[in-house]
Amino acid sequence: MTAVNRSIALIDCNNFYVSCERVFNPALKRKPIIVLSNNDGCVIARSQEVKDLGIKMGVPWFKVQNLAMHHKIIVFSSNYTLYADMSNRVMKIISKFAPNQEVYSIDECFLDLTGFKHLGLTDYGQRIRSTINRLVGLPVCIGVGASKTLAKLANHIAKKCSVF
Repeated sequence: MTAVNRSIALIDCNNFYVSCERVFNPALKRKPIIVLSNNDGCVIARSQEVKDLGIKMGVPWFKVQNLAMHHKIIVFSSNYTLYADMSNRVMKIISKFAPNQEVYSIDECFLDLTGFKHLGLTDYGQRIRSTINRLVGLPVCIGVGASKTLAKLANHIAKKCSVF
């Protein structure tokens, strides 16, 4: 089988740690949120609202603490037990959509959709997205390409064009 005939999907949870916090507190939707690293040393996750303020990933907390207070940013210490549990739930759901899944990180995986074109990959991707959102409450974006690299690129484009 040539690479052109392959269909690889990259399924990536949007703002994963922030989205996990929002699942358990829906009042946080559309609020600016930061999640801090172990010992609250630096920013490891940001909501889109915080990204729009220009706060970068990995910046030490003490450097943005005053800005966070000024913009009423809600701050969480990381909860890796919660994030791992949510990841496991998402990956289990995704595994039901195709037999070949490769978990790439806590919030993303590749799914080999070769042979699924007859289902309409756009519709199938939307079905995956809506199932994850319905069962777990997490927003995801999906990019499909003939290789993992192209799927990653398609996912990047999907994140820029998506409203979640």
